[in-house]
Amino acid sequence: MHSSYTRHANMNKENATAKAEEPTARMTRARAKALGKSVGIHPPSKPSFKQEQKRVIRVNSKRPASDENKTSAAAARGLQRKRRAVLKDITNSPDESLYINCHAEANIQSSEQGRREPMEKDVSMGILLDEEGVKTKLAEDLSKIRMVEPQEVAIPAHLEEREITDCSMHHVRRKCDVADKSAPHTRLKHLCLKSLLKKEESKVSDKLGILGDPGVLDIDSNLKDPLACSLYAPDIYDNIRVTELDQRPSTNYMEKLQRDITPNMRGILIDWLVEVSEEYRLVPDTLHLTVNLIDRFLSQNYIEKHRLQLLGVTCMLIASKYEEICAPRVEEFCFITDNTYTRGEVLKMENQVLNFLRFQLSVPTTKTFLRRFIQAAQASCKAPCVELEFLANYLAELTLVEYSFLKFLPSTVAASAVFLARWTLDQSDHPWNVTLEHYTSYKASELKTTVLALEDLQLNTSGCSLHAIREKYRQEKFKNVATLMSPERVLSLFSKTN
Repeated sequence: MHSSYTRHANMNKENATAKAEEPTARMTRARAKALGKSVGIHPPSKPSFKQEQKRVIRVNSKRPASDENKTSAAAARGLQRKRRAVLKDITNSPDESLYINCHAEANIQSSEQGRREPMEKDVSMGILLDEEGVKTKLAEDLSKIRMVEPQEVAIPAHLEEREITDCSMHHVRRKCDVADKSAPHTRLKHLCLKSLLKKEESKVSDKLGILGDPGVLDIDSNLKDPLACSLYAPDIYDNIRVTELDQRPSTNYMEKLQRDITPNMRGILIDWLVEVSEEYRLVPDTLHLTVNLIDRFLSQNYIEKHRLQLLGVTCMLIASKYEEICAPRVEEFCFITDNTYTRGEVLKMENQVLNFLRFQLSVPTTKTFLRRFIQAAQASCKAPCVELEFLANYLAELTLVEYSFLKFLPSTVAASAVFLARWTLDQSDHPWNVTLEHYTSYKASELKTTVLALEDLQLNTSGCSLHAIREKYRQEKFKNVATLMSPERVLSLFSKTN
C-alpha cells in the first residue's frame, strides 16, 4: 500500500511538472491560480518578453466576425481593382503613361515598405497596427492607379510612320514633328490621313493615265499569283533598266585587248556551252548569265587561246551556282571537257573571275526582259501563245553567239525578239502596239536596226555553221519554232511605217 501510494504521488508530481512546462501563452491567470492551488506550483510572477509579445499578438488578432467580413471584403475589392489596373496598363499607350503608372506603383510599394518597417519595430515593442486599417489603406492606394491616366496623349511620330509607309519618310517626319509640338493628336491624324489620300490619288491618276488610252492594257492586275510580283513589277523593271547600263561588257574588247582569240572562237565556245546546258538540263537564265560573265571578264582581262574553254566552264559553274537549284559539281565540268582541266585549275579560275567581278552576279540579261515583254505581248490574248514564247527565246539565244550584238542593250534585243516573233507568226497585223510600246519604252522605229539584224540571224544569211541553238529549237518540245519563217521580210513593214 505504501509503495502504490508513493508511485501515484510521483505520477501526480510528473504530470503537474509537465503541465507547468507547457508554453505560458496558453495559460490564463485563473487557470494558473487554480492549477497552483490543486498542485501547489505557482506560475512565474512576471512573464517573459516573448510570451508577452505573443499574448499581445493574440489579443490584437481577435476580431468580431463582422470585422473579419469587412476585412476580407476590403481585401477582395483591393484585389479586383488591382486586376483591372493591370489589364488597363496592357495597351499600346505611349511610354509616358506607362511611366506614370509605374511611378504610382513604385510610390505604393515604397509606402508599403515604409509602413512595413515601423510595423516590425512595433511588433518588437509589443505594439501592432490595426490590420483592417492597413488593408483599407492599401485598397485606397490601388484605386488611385486607375485615376492616374493621361487625358490627352500625342501620338508618337514612329507610330504614325508605320501607318504611312507609302509617304516620303522625310515628309512624314517633318509633319509629325510639327504636330507633336503645336497640335493635339486629332490634328496629327488629319495630316497623316491627308497625306495618305494624296498618295492614293496620285496612284489612281497614274493608273488612269495608263488605262486612259484604250489600247494600253494593265498587265500587273493579277494579284493572285505571288510569283508575278504585281505590286512591285513596275518599280523592279524600272530599276533593271538603269542597272543594264552599269554592268555592260565592252563592245570592242576583241580589237583592243584580246590578241590570241577571235570572235569566231568566242562563238564556237558559246555554241558548245549551249550543248553543255542541254546535257545538264540547265535553265535558260544560266546560259545567258554565263555569256555575260565571259564577256565581262574578257573585256578587261587578257587570256590565251588554250584557256578560253577553261574560262567558259568556270563561268557556267558560277552561273549554275547562282541560278540552279542543284548545280552540277566541279568534277562534272571537268569531265565534260574530257578532263582537259583539273579540279584545282577550275577552282583557281573561279576565284579569279569572282574577285574580278567583285561577286556582282545579279545582272539583267536578255532573258530577264523577255519575261516582261512576252507578258505584255500576250496581254490581249485569251490564252497564252506557247509558240510566241518559244520563238522569242530562240531568236534571243541566236544573238548569244554573235559578237556583233554586244553593241545592243539586252532590253533592245528582247524587244526586237518579241517584235520579230509576232511578225513571224502573224503578218496580218502590225506586231507592235501601244501596250508593248508602254512596257518596253521602245517605239517601233527605234527597233528597226536590231530587228533587221536579228532577221538575218533567223534566216542565216551569213551561212553560220554553228547549229547548236537551231538544233535545240527544232525539237518537238519547243514546237519546232526554229523552222518557222515569215513569207514577207520585215523591212517592208518598216517601209510602210515610214
